Amino acid sequence: MTYVRPAFRHPQLPKNKLGYTISYYEGALSTLCAGCGHDSISAGIVQACYELNIEPHKVAKLSGIGCSSKTPAYFLSNSHGFNSVHGRMPSVATGANLANRNLLYLGISGDGDSASIGMGQFAHVVRRNLNMVYIVMNNGCYGLTKGQDSATADEGSKNKSGNVNLFHSIDLASLAIELGASFVAQSFSGDKTQLVPLIKAAMSHPGFALINVISPCVTFNNNPGSTKSYQFVREHTAMTSKMDFVPEMETISTHYDEGSFATVNMHDGTALLLHKLEKHWNPEDRLSAMTALKKAGARNEVLTGLLFIEPETSDLHEILNTTETPLNQLTEGVLCPGSEKLSALNAGFR
Repeated sequence: MTYVRPAFRHPQLPKNKLGYTISYYEGALSTLCAGCGHDSISAGIVQACYELNIEPHKVAKLSGIGCSSKTPAYFLSNSHGFNSVHGRMPSVATGANLANRNLLYLGISGDGDSASIGMGQFAHVVRRNLNMVYIVMNNGCYGLTKGQDSATADEGSKNKSGNVNLFHSIDLASLAIELGASFVAQSFSGDKTQLVPLIKAAMSHPGFALINVISPCVTFNNNPGSTKSYQFVREHTAMTSKMDFVPEMETISTHYDEGSFATVNMHDGTALLLHKLEKHWNPEDRLSAMTALKKAGARNEVLTGLLFIEPETSDLHEILNTTETPLNQLTEGVLCPGSEKLSALNAGFR
């Protein structure tokens, strides 16, 4: 058995504006369980980067530990990558981002990696508004260690062993909104039509962008009684909106049924077209987004789609007023300007 992807591709595969076929954005063959929702998310990332004409060598993909954190090996093989220790991916991403602000930072995590051992790291990377896309592959269990309930497992849900979870779950989407995240979305790994536009929008957002993706574990948490199974999510999904991502300077024709519409203009000239399905929901109002989530939870529904966005926001570099030149490109003359500059600086504090 081989885990090396065959090199042959159809010679007539379509190319994007950079001249790359979609195969250029792929990685190694997945070693995850057949049917794992994580593979669908990886495919969504590949599709989004291909359609956005992103140069893979300008992407930094970072992860922690877990089934989800293995997935960066399965996409964007031509990009930078760093697999950190359990729950510490946000710190590595922060350091890398401060050193080189010119890369697109893509953090991949899981519910155990973010909501348990990495909760403190998750909270601080949110409030600092680090310019990155943070994707949580949320299956409600620890897939690498025999399927124990994670902190996102819903109270009253049953795992494969038949045990009922006694504890209240951590809602990462609600928590991110409350902590000040400027982009929060939720999706289902089985809904590529929704997931790909959300990933594209998150990659175009100038701040911290969280996408919490319900991604069923086919081995340990796809059983009757689980609220993270394929059947449950498909039967209990409610969407905030249908969404189209409109690239800069590109016309797109859409058709929706009658309803309420909203257009969110992004900082870079792109736009989000929303056909609102959730009543009394405003994607640019934190309280409205949190209320929509709570109401959906009370109805035992999984609310998916764009939950909240703050189009104009200040990322960590703007907050700290760092130099526009990446720190890893600063010369010795700039970093060590000499004793005269130091004396003048010290004199300013007297």
